[in-house]
Amino acid sequence: MSGISRRSLIGYSGTAAAGAVLASGAAAEAAQVQGEATKKAGAAAAGAAAQGTQAAAAFPRGTQFKGTSMVPGVGGEVVITFSVSTVDAPASYDIAPIELANALNKIAQDHGWSPITFYGTPAPAPLTP
Repeated sequence: MSGISRRSLIGYSGTAAAGAVLASGAAAEAAQVQGEATKKAGAAAAGAAAQGTQAAAAFPRGTQFKGTSMVPGVGGEVVITFSVSTVDAPASYDIAPIELANALNKIAQDHGWSPITFYGTPAPAPLTP
């Protein structure tokens, strides 16, 4: 709303003009709030689309994954790197990288480390389920 007080508007230009100015200020403020809400909704949709793109990242066989975790306040750090590749084996014997990442995360968390997000090196994207 404008920085003009109601009292100064009424004293200066009469009640009808003051009401018109205040009403137009309120309408402008409402439009501004609606515009900001629309921008936030658009940004949220763009973020969701980006996450969907990241989740859909396809990693070729043999991709090297790397993740790091730090202990807050202590300064310790663990770095885990792995890759999975099968040669001449049926598809039923394949080990999905996310399975290995989840198993490594469980081990790390059992030892007090925070969860690790692993990133693939050929395509710099996080490994997600």
